[in-house]
Amino acid sequence: MPIKMEKQTVCNARDSGQENSVASDDGVTQILPFPQSKQRDVRDWINRQDQEVNSSHNKAIQRNKDHTPKPPAKPRLPKLQRALSLDEKRWRRTLRTSQWSLTDQIETGSSSGSLQEDFEDPAARCSGPQTDPTLCSAHPQPSLTSQSLGMASGFLKGGSLSNTRPKLAQTKLKQSLSQLELNATTRAMRTGNRIEPDYLDYKSNHFLRHSSSLSDTRLHNMVCDQCSSNSMRSTYSLLTPLRSKDVRNRSYLEGSLLATGALLGAEELDRYFPDRRLRISVSTWNMQGRKELPETLDDFLLPSDNDFAQDMYVVGVQEGTPDRREWETRLQETLGPHYVLFHSSAHGVLYLSVFTRRDLIWFCSEVEYATVTTRMVSQIKTKGGLGVSFTFFGTSFLFITSHFTSGDGKVSERIFDYKKIKESLALPRNIPDTNPYRSSPLDVTSRFDEVFWFGDFNFRLNKDRPGVISILGRKLERDVSGLLQYDQLLREMSHGSIFKGFEEATINFPPTYKFDVGCDKYDSSSKERTPSYTDRVLYKSRHKGDIRVLKYDSCSEIKTSDHRPVFGLFEVRIRPGRDNIPLAAGLFDRELYLLGMKRRSSREQPKHQALKNQKSSSVCAIS
Repeated sequence: MPIKMEKQTVCNARDSGQENSVASDDGVTQILPFPQSKQRDVRDWINRQDQEVNSSHNKAIQRNKDHTPKPPAKPRLPKLQRALSLDEKRWRRTLRTSQWSLTDQIETGSSSGSLQEDFEDPAARCSGPQTDPTLCSAHPQPSLTSQSLGMASGFLKGGSLSNTRPKLAQTKLKQSLSQLELNATTRAMRTGNRIEPDYLDYKSNHFLRHSSSLSDTRLHNMVCDQCSSNSMRSTYSLLTPLRSKDVRNRSYLEGSLLATGALLGAEELDRYFPDRRLRISVSTWNMQGRKELPETLDDFLLPSDNDFAQDMYVVGVQEGTPDRREWETRLQETLGPHYVLFHSSAHGVLYLSVFTRRDLIWFCSEVEYATVTTRMVSQIKTKGGLGVSFTFFGTSFLFITSHFTSGDGKVSERIFDYKKIKESLALPRNIPDTNPYRSSPLDVTSRFDEVFWFGDFNFRLNKDRPGVISILGRKLERDVSGLLQYDQLLREMSHGSIFKGFEEATINFPPTYKFDVGCDKYDSSSKERTPSYTDRVLYKSRHKGDIRVLKYDSCSEIKTSDHRPVFGLFEVRIRPGRDNIPLAAGLFDRELYLLGMKRRSSREQPKHQALKNQKSSSVCAIS
């Protein structure tokens, strides 16, 4: 108010054109002179006051325009959720930092220069035709503003690091990659990353533990769709998770071929064998009754030219070593901890051992075996047959090892041995027949789906020794068709007098009998026996095409007997079964398993010690 009054007084005096005046004590008004400089100062001060008032008013109006109401405060989360959110923020911040370092703007972290070093918009990364948008949403990219881009480009242009290596061009695919299936199964991966149909309703939060640890939260955030959920099932275990209600209702004593709870049903079979094929190794060897065993059986059971081991090993021995337990221990030692002795039986010097993978013994029935003697006058049972049968899932197996009558011209006696064994083996007894309508009471081989008959059949070549030696001397490079035309067994099979319905793989190896012990020379004794194919492996299937031969060969590295071992690798089709059979319940020879593992570890100790001594070196000082 005083400012306005003074301004008004000055203006009135100025407008009236009068000089400044003051009133004296006696009432006389006196006119005083008012300098021009003072008037300018007062005018300038008034203008500054007006500018300050207008500026403050404009700032208040701008603040009212920019003001936006704040959202209501979020409710306070529980402690567990607050910990999860903090871990999530920490993980996203770590991921953003690691992704930012991968771009390597000034090429200080990449030694090869192969990483993408461009500053590109994160939205452009998700706009490509071959980019999964779920991956972009699951893994946030760092945001780059125009100011940061300008600062970075200016630094690169004007800084000392502008003369770095040139950036590599972005690699583009010539064609789009094929999309993976949700449940991919291969021969090498049978149980991993496979989801059962009755567990498809499992979500990621069912099998991931909810905790505040960084690792669990990181795994939880990485699950973005069903595909990643399937692949994450192998994080903790390859076993399929079981719900409590399924365990309560599941019964392995009931079920059908397609029942969910059947142990031997289709779902369980597809879980372990997606292609429904079982690989079996069947071997036969006449040991000549010798106590000495080879140093190693690796070439016999695990040939070097086979990349993968088999699911089941069946070994039949004729004229076996006197110490049968030692022989089985050596087999267990060779096969290692992945296999267990499912069954072992003997008939005199005929031995039959069945080894299977540990995971598969739960799907086998009880084992039944029977024997037949063909030479009654002998005190030691050297000639005859030994049969072992069991059911695997819904497929029944019969393995027979036999030793027929010896002699070059005794073909009829060998046919008689075959018929006696076929009619006298009392199998099966308690295990139900998978197809009783196609069984015969006079033929044991007709009561099973898959039959393997192997052993020393003693069939010879109808040709003199010099003629056979001359054919072998031609170096036919595994083509022995010139010898097989004289083979007695092939001739009798073609006539239908023996092994009717059986097949044999093509023979591409030299005769396995008779050798001098310890060398590759055929019999040089006074008898000079003719080389022959006495050791054979035959097979028969109730369903045509169920058995496929993978390999059929002899083992020439084992020379402790006058016979060479013969083995065959087969792939057998498996069918689902019913839970109406007496199960083996995982029984195996535990004592033999532990003994074999102890032998195996003691065998490896000298090798490790030798390798350790080889690595150690002595330092020589020169004076």
